[in-house]
Amino acid sequence: MALKITVIGTGYLGATHAAAMAELGFEVLGLDIVPEKIEMLSAGKVPMYEPGLEELLARHVAGIEGSSGRLRFTTSWEEIGEFGDVHFVCVNTPQKHGEYACDMSYVDSAFESLAPVLTRTALVVGKSTVPVGSAQRLADLLAEKAPGDVELAWNPEFLREGFAVQDTLHPDRVVVGVTSERAEKLLREVYATPVEEGSPFVVTDYPTAELVKTAANSFLATKISFINAMAEICEAADGDVVKLAEAIGHDERIGKKFLRAGVGFGGGCLPKDIRAFMARAGELGVDQALTFLREVDSINMRRRGHMVELARDAVGGDSFLGKRVAVLGATFKPDSDDVRDSPALNVAGQIHLQGGQVTVYDPKGMENARRLFPTLGYADSALEAVRSADVVLHLTEWREFRELDPAALGEVVTSRIVLDGRNALDGGKWREAGWTYRAMGRPRA
Repeated sequence: MALKITVIGTGYLGATHAAAMAELGFEVLGLDIVPEKIEMLSAGKVPMYEPGLEELLARHVAGIEGSSGRLRFTTSWEEIGEFGDVHFVCVNTPQKHGEYACDMSYVDSAFESLAPVLTRTALVVGKSTVPVGSAQRLADLLAEKAPGDVELAWNPEFLREGFAVQDTLHPDRVVVGVTSERAEKLLREVYATPVEEGSPFVVTDYPTAELVKTAANSFLATKISFINAMAEICEAADGDVVKLAEAIGHDERIGKKFLRAGVGFGGGCLPKDIRAFMARAGELGVDQALTFLREVDSINMRRRGHMVELARDAVGGDSFLGKRVAVLGATFKPDSDDVRDSPALNVAGQIHLQGGQVTVYDPKGMENARRLFPTLGYADSALEAVRSADVVLHLTEWREFRELDPAALGEVVTSRIVLDGRNALDGGKWREAGWTYRAMGRPRA
């Protein structure tokens, strides 16, 4: 009999995972406690922008013409319990308000609601990013409260926003923390297609599986902050961080990825994950093992303030009062509408608080940005955003911004000054069009 899969939580992770499981041929039932979200997903629409996800969803949602019908959604826990053989828990684990630690309330609530309806043999699989030690506690909860023969596995996600569909269907690795051969066998069945395509299947215990995601994110954050620290040195020594990154990136032990200096990382994962990792290390009595992550976090936040200083210097050096500042980008990265902890919006907000008249444009993040920073100005295009600007800040590396015509933009600005906070624009092209081009960590000329 073919496995039936449920997905608890239909946010960014859950919606993507549910659609991908249907694409792999499984019957899937997704659950969320927000009826409006279920209605939207049942109509083949997604509440966030992720390239390819809506098309994938529409291929499988029951009731849509031409779909496979393998994917449905519900708000009923009882229906989930009756339907599923494998239950993936994909709910959010945000940072606690006013603390570094991870907020486990959504995960705990999901397990508390799921356990009583598991009346038959089933495997529950955690995918949320959690503090190490959580899986064993949740396994004990299932053992206590689930009527059926139920066990737990931990299967961390490694999705990159903008590439989530690709990363789910063709993962660069599948990591499973299990305590039995039965659980491993079931997950090998779930991921049979990508494993056959060559994705490594790594079997571990609970703690190691939990640590993989936070360790990976901590390493990536460290690499980004390292090159941003080098950018600070380059600016002081009149060096070029882009050439520096190119040179060290040829070393196979280092590699080229995540070595683009700029305003740093943001989003809903890296910042809160490294902070939660530090908090958990303190709880385990090994806080010194991760003290370096405090400096990683500090460097990252410092880059935002440095961009504000560069912008102030560009408009005269004393104040933003009466100055118009155009900000190209609102999301924390391109190919996403996610503005959580966005460096671009953080910089825009700081300049606004210091008296600048800020106008923001982003290809996909405008609605979310307006909701988060309603007092900023917004434009419907890059051209309108830069109109009458005293300085233009490039803060999210959308392809649309890389392809802008600097000559056309130069006709509508007050001053042809562009600050490249992502080291992604063609500085030579902008200078040829009469712009003063400045990028973080690079020589002025």
